[in-house]
Amino acid sequence: MRTTPAGFLAKTLAVAEMEVRKLRHDPTELLTRAVQPALWLLMFGQVFSRTHLIPSGTLSYMDFLMPGILAQSVLFVAIFNGISIIWERDLGIVHKFLVSPTPRTALVLGKSVSAGVRAIAQAALIYLLAFALGVHINWSPVALLGVLSFVLLGATLFSTFSLIIACLVKTRERFMGIGQVITMPLFFGSNAIYPTEIMPEWLRTIAHLNPLTYEVDGLRALTVVGAHSAMGLAVDYAVLGAVLLVLVFIAGWVYPRIIS
Repeated sequence: MRTTPAGFLAKTLAVAEMEVRKLRHDPTELLTRAVQPALWLLMFGQVFSRTHLIPSGTLSYMDFLMPGILAQSVLFVAIFNGISIIWERDLGIVHKFLVSPTPRTALVLGKSVSAGVRAIAQAALIYLLAFALGVHINWSPVALLGVLSFVLLGATLFSTFSLIIACLVKTRERFMGIGQVITMPLFFGSNAIYPTEIMPEWLRTIAHLNPLTYEVDGLRALTVVGAHSAMGLAVDYAVLGAVLLVLVFIAGWVYPRIIS
């Protein structure tokens, strides 16, 4: 059965809405997941802003760091989202999804978009903490809308990547182990806590292949007063959008394998 673009969007949003409703049963998840980025800002950021060891250009180090920690928060919220389909497989829910007329790409994209909604809620908490710490936040409506778009796009991308991993490894133990292994390289192999200019050449190459680098670049340009995008916002959006498109098609292809 062919699905029109409007029908595909409606089904994607329906799946996303169903996933977001789960937050009503456990809203404390947002608070617990905000602890780690809060510690990064309160401890790491406060200490290194005093040492002046990491060059941050015309920005204070706290201004430089805040968008990187926001991107880290998006990554950590999204990268473990894939475990939900392992639970759904065990409960028999995946079988019901697969026999429905909803396209598989709409199923995985809807689940990934729900991670974006969670990340937006957590971003609000990080904004409040950053404001309290004196970060020079850009409060213009255009900048805030841009931040929302990058948070949603980044969370959807990394959540889709997470779903692919879950479909391939199929067990909660393997998934959690792999999730722990890949989050730190993604984070430290980006421009989140230091600029790419001070990286060794091999790490700089990895950073330019890392989608999180483009997430941070866009967020930094829009979040902080006086910051700018090193690669251009159009490039940031294009790279993240292209990677997301590829991952959605891969996820739609491997999604049925979760039950095999």
